[in-house]
Amino acid sequence: MKKHRRHPGPSRGTNQNILFGQQPVHEALRAGRRVINRVFLLTGRSDTNQMRNIETLANAARIPIEQVEAEWMERQCDGGNHQGVAADVAGFPYSSMDEILAAARKAEEDPLVLFLDHIQDPQNLGAVLRVACCAGAHGVVIPSNRAAGVTPAASRASAGGAEHVRVACVTNLVTSIRTYKDAGGWIYGLDAREGAVLYTETDLKGPVGLVVGGEGVGLGRLVGETCDGLMRLPMSGVLDSLNAATAAAIATYEVLRQRALA
Repeated sequence: MKKHRRHPGPSRGTNQNILFGQQPVHEALRAGRRVINRVFLLTGRSDTNQMRNIETLANAARIPIEQVEAEWMERQCDGGNHQGVAADVAGFPYSSMDEILAAARKAEEDPLVLFLDHIQDPQNLGAVLRVACCAGAHGVVIPSNRAAGVTPAASRASAGGAEHVRVACVTNLVTSIRTYKDAGGWIYGLDAREGAVLYTETDLKGPVGLVVGGEGVGLGRLVGETCDGLMRLPMSGVLDSLNAATAAAIATYEVLRQRALA
């Protein structure tokens, strides 16, 4: 096994792009999409199969592994639950809409794409990306302004799923929705406004795009008007809405259910 260098790590503030936690770092290494400059392991910690897998993957990719002290690890991770592992990573490798559609063609599958209308909480974004990864969605589209990006916090919230999902960051969400429609896709927005159809009564077979609204405000007016249809989830309790990730999961798996029956 490659011998690790012992190193206190860079001083605080030198590197702001620290990904931490065993699962997020492991998935970033496994996906091989993001540039990883160094992997940091807490001195004396290599006590799980996943940590040993992290070492194996980092060594295979010739990524330096450095032993660091607990105080440095805590400081760099802002006291988060690092589980003895962190990595110095480059920015997230965003995709284009063309690349998302090309991935569907390569897989010989009808595209399944999630469009997120200004979700601002990285935790919510990460949870949606986890849904997209688990459901095998071909991509996720997010706006570049007034919305969360795929930061290390979002990747952690996705349990590393973000590292495997194609995400397009676009200047105009409505334009991207129209591009998808021009390519033959049907767009359905999740919304409870008047005229929305129950999600199980919406035909979600074929090339589908699902639009999920942001926290508290739902779909923007123009986004909603650009959709081919709106669909609602049944609500019978005291609260009248679900969080974005839960709503996205229900709708996405309904797409999979209908495709399996087609």
